[in-house]
Amino acid sequence: MKNGAHNYNDINGEVFLRTATADDAPAIESLLNRCYRNDEGWTNEAHLVGGIRTTQQELQKVINDPAQYLFVYPKTDNGQREGKDTGEILACISVQGQSDTAEETEGHNKAYIGMFAVHPELQGQGIGNVIFSAAESFACRHFGSEEQPCRLTMSILNHRPELLAYYQRRGYQLTGRSMPFPTDGNNGEPLREDLRLLELEKVSG
Repeated sequence: MKNGAHNYNDINGEVFLRTATADDAPAIESLLNRCYRNDEGWTNEAHLVGGIRTTQQELQKVINDPAQYLFVYPKTDNGQREGKDTGEILACISVQGQSDTAEETEGHNKAYIGMFAVHPELQGQGIGNVIFSAAESFACRHFGSEEQPCRLTMSILNHRPELLAYYQRRGYQLTGRSMPFPTDGNNGEPLREDLRLLELEKVSG
């Protein structure tokens, strides 16, 4: 079930995750827009996409969707999980279960990993690796089994070779499938006409 039981409070020292709530939406919006659209940190897309990354309304849809799990690493007053939330979110990541009937993926359940962000001032400290590994483990346990391994998927922008290399080191590979960056304005405005989203995947186990 989608509830507060999905916690990863002991994944690595002081890094801990909990399920996002509706009250977290403003802080998550601020984090995602800063990490993706401001020119700071190594994961930003400011040179490729302008405008916003997401809105509180979109985040509320994710939080309320039973097929999606949005996890956050909250800042607490003492830096520990037992501490009181300050209202700031230091990192987030989402896992979405997806049905997949494609012939080439028969026998594999599918989970999409997205909304991955770490506060720019905390990047380069290994926090992202810990959080990403926790999301992968959750996806494999929740959507996969020994009989049906989980197929982990995600999408990244082209023209981001350093990001592609990061995920390839984690075992992800390009599938050859891609789509043009959306131009509806809900996720920002592309600054290049050839901007595309590339699909990556990794089969667990």
